Amino acid sequence: MSTLQPTVNAAAGFSAPAAPAAPAVSAKTWIAVIGATLGAFMAVLNIQIVNASLADIQGAIGAGIDDGGWISTSYLIAEIVVIPLSGWLAQVFSIRIYLLTNATLFLLLSAACALAQDLPQMIVLRAVQGFTGGVLIPMAFTLIITLLPRGKQPVGLALFALSATFAPAIGPTIGGYLTENLGWEYIFYVNLVPGAVMIGMLWYALEAKPMKLSLLREGDWAGIVTMAIGLSALQTVLEEGNKDDWFGSPFIVKLSVIAAVALTAFLIIELTVKKPLLNLRLLVRRNFGFGMLANFLLGIALYGSVFILPQYLSRIQGYNAEQIGMVLAWTGLPQLVLIPLVPRLMQKFDARLVIGVGFVLFAASNFLNVYMTNDYAADQLLWPNVVRAIGQALVMAPLSAVATAGIEPENAGSASGLFNMMRNLGGAVGIALLQTVLTKREQYHSNVLMQSVSAFEQATRTRLEQLTQYFVNHGVLDRADTAHRAYVAIGHTVQKQAYILAFSDTFYLLGMALIVALTAVLFLKKPGQTSAGGAH
Repeated sequence: MSTLQPTVNAAAGFSAPAAPAAPAVSAKTWIAVIGATLGAFMAVLNIQIVNASLADIQGAIGAGIDDGGWISTSYLIAEIVVIPLSGWLAQVFSIRIYLLTNATLFLLLSAACALAQDLPQMIVLRAVQGFTGGVLIPMAFTLIITLLPRGKQPVGLALFALSATFAPAIGPTIGGYLTENLGWEYIFYVNLVPGAVMIGMLWYALEAKPMKLSLLREGDWAGIVTMAIGLSALQTVLEEGNKDDWFGSPFIVKLSVIAAVALTAFLIIELTVKKPLLNLRLLVRRNFGFGMLANFLLGIALYGSVFILPQYLSRIQGYNAEQIGMVLAWTGLPQLVLIPLVPRLMQKFDARLVIGVGFVLFAASNFLNVYMTNDYAADQLLWPNVVRAIGQALVMAPLSAVATAGIEPENAGSASGLFNMMRNLGGAVGIALLQTVLTKREQYHSNVLMQSVSAFEQATRTRLEQLTQYFVNHGVLDRADTAHRAYVAIGHTVQKQAYILAFSDTFYLLGMALIVALTAVLFLKKPGQTSAGGAH
């Protein structure tokens, strides 16, 4: 990007033949990178800690379960729209002004959300906060691949991985603890202190440069409008589709048509205009294209597993938010130790090998949860969660490095916007898919199990007699009432078992998505081998 100091070769390979010593990176540059990645961490964390406390927020502001979902949906829609816009807007307003303004607004809106009195207020505040928080994610990535020389980029990308993989994993832990012990308002107040530190670091370290407001006249406005409409409609379809029975809902059908038309128009515009919002031709570069596919599938598994595990622990095991957070802590805390070691691994081994091992471990962690039973709880989830933490820690930084190898500074904004948007979009697709699979597979398993539960079966009759006697012993004297209660109890048992089997199916699906991601990794070239045509 023209507003940033270009580097010798943005995000180039890390296992290439020995090169001259990398230029020294000033302390000011590191402060800028660390401040930006702290902002990205807070933006991603904000999504998960709110999701962990959604039921408490809904109750406090008088929102129903269905309508309360818009507290998260409004944030996600705004975030996914602004991520690909950020590269261009940073050129218009300058990195310093753009980042500082949005970082400050993000904090103010966090405090405002804690004071919201009703659902409409909360939805509006969350939507605007999504626009500001969404800026922090791609801008951190852009600073890393433009300000740091190639020898230091693994360290910067490891810092960024803390926001991309550690924040979603640790979010429910922090959200659950704050909600249970201090109140839901503190999930918003928790941003204030680290946010003030972030603003101070960015204020000190980012170089002041003049704004280029003339670029507003040259903006790809047709591309911006079609992208905003298309992504907003698509995100809404993904968030609300399962609840509204997908294409059984006229609302979902209309939004799907709008999304398809708008995004098709966006693709045509971006490939034909002289100055596109996003340089989509980057996708034909081998490493960036296959890296994007792997990143999309990583988003499915990353956000999908953060969604499905709390659902299982809440529905099947009856855990509260804090208990769920303690279970998920084991997917987060090991990453805090491992991610700083990843740059060294990238120096010693081919980055593609590190990515492959990470995807294998992440997939294995899901396959370990395929055969769950009624007793499958915190103790049984410990090792799958630790394996998942190791896998996630190994994937993000080297995948980002290999995918962006050879990206020129002027294309850094497009690369950052596309890469981060696709991971978030993968998360939205993954959660929507898992919700639907969970519903459909529960129905399927219920039907199969009920075929074995018949009054003609001796085991069923024996169980009914045991339950009837249980209710009689506990003071229910009416014979018809005890029989009814026994049938209801068996129905609940069957439904619970069907849900356990359905949750097992969702973990299998996540594991398979990661196997496909691993296949995409096999097509990546070693960064130093990328041809001139492909890299430049």
